[in-house]
Amino acid sequence: MSPSDGLHIVPIGHVENKYDDVTKVSWGKVKSFILINEKFEEALKGLADFSHILVLGWLHLFPDDLRNRTSAFPRGDPTLPELGSFALRGARPNPLSVTVCKLLKIEKNKILVEGLDLVNNTPVLDIKPYIPEYDSNSAASLPEWAYEN
Repeated sequence: MSPSDGLHIVPIGHVENKYDDVTKVSWGKVKSFILINEKFEEALKGLADFSHILVLGWLHLFPDDLRNRTSAFPRGDPTLPELGSFALRGARPNPLSVTVCKLLKIEKNKILVEGLDLVNNTPVLDIKPYIPEYDSNSAASLPEWAYEN
């Protein structure tokens, strides 16, 4: 496959919760189910032994004008520096989401998580176990403006 062939990605499941508002600010205590396609149920074997997981989602509600945006102000605040879309967590050409969330339980093909920042019916593309040794870097830093409220 060459890069010009494009990609074909099929969701492995979707999010189920009571939230449809993509502007919700605090997701930390939100509980959601991830309903995995039954054909992938066996792929969940051993995942329940981890306390946290990485969830990759497709932000299907992003409008095209935001997907085509190349720069913006963080949090829409013009007092902050204008940044390129790859320096922001929001709108981007491929509206992928990566979230670390707490794994509460798995029952068959349903995963109960806490802290997933995705609205109801968001397609889930992949799930990986969160492994602090690989997924965290204590030397990481942020620009000064990011520490402001």
